[in-house]
Amino acid sequence: MVRRIDVTGADGIRLAAWEFADPPKAGPEGLGGPAGPGAAGRGPGAARAVEAQRRKPPGVLLLHGLMGRASHWAGTARWLADRYRAVALDQRGHGRSDKPGGARYDREAFVADAEAALEQLDLAPVALIGHAMGALTAWQLAAKRPDLVQALVISDMRASALGEQSQREWEQWFDSWPVPFATLADVRKWFGEDDPSLERSRPSRGEYFAEVMAEGEDGWRPVFSTRVMARARETWVHDAHWDELAQVRCPTLVVRGLDGELGRAEAQEMVRVLPRGIYAEVTEAGHLIHYDQPEEWRRVVEPFLRATLPTTAA
Repeated sequence: MVRRIDVTGADGIRLAAWEFADPPKAGPEGLGGPAGPGAAGRGPGAARAVEAQRRKPPGVLLLHGLMGRASHWAGTARWLADRYRAVALDQRGHGRSDKPGGARYDREAFVADAEAALEQLDLAPVALIGHAMGALTAWQLAAKRPDLVQALVISDMRASALGEQSQREWEQWFDSWPVPFATLADVRKWFGEDDPSLERSRPSRGEYFAEVMAEGEDGWRPVFSTRVMARARETWVHDAHWDELAQVRCPTLVVRGLDGELGRAEAQEMVRVLPRGIYAEVTEAGHLIHYDQPEEWRRVVEPFLRATLPTTAA
């Protein structure tokens, strides 16, 4: 099952976190019943509760990219939940989290939100898995708070500065969206086939964008503001992020899609800069690796997590 947990991010913004697992049992066998931690010294039930707390599964926090949402991680989170406490976060301005127009959408705010989520959800020490913008947030947090992060997965995010031309192209792309879309089928077709920025058809991309649309009186529109997305992106495209990458001390897996935005040479340089970097690539995948090739994505990520985030033996 999936359950929503509200957490409070920087500046008091409400963030929606989504846990992909059954909730703990109540009663003598669970932490929420009378034999929980507050019942220490009351007999065998208390001892079982303490032992259950000691054996709680390691945490994994999943951070989506720009325009994404926590539900994009559903497939990954479900197989993670077999061994870990898997939580995906709707970042500010995205999904079901708050989207105030006057809020900060800079790097410091996104990193502070993720830090707050880890602490309020009691996930640390955690494995962070981030895609694109979420990956940048993840490695910036790992550099800032190494005590909170035990392992890191970077999915198709560049460390180099992208520059003003890149930002202008993105803003022009946002303006080209034919919103509102009449149907979700139109959403899938435009983003998966008709979008002029596409080099070839990618049905998975259409599915990805269909998940971030909501129906209104005049048709389907994104759940986020494209103006806010442009503002958020502008806070990182002009700067390189190599120095922060070099400060990440935990084991880090850098994953690129063969047809993604992160080139092989840059990915391998990122691995070289990282003190404990590991390289992997997924063929037949573009920027949305976990959508394009979910089984191959699992094949490269799962062994890394098993090696770096071991679970306590039963």
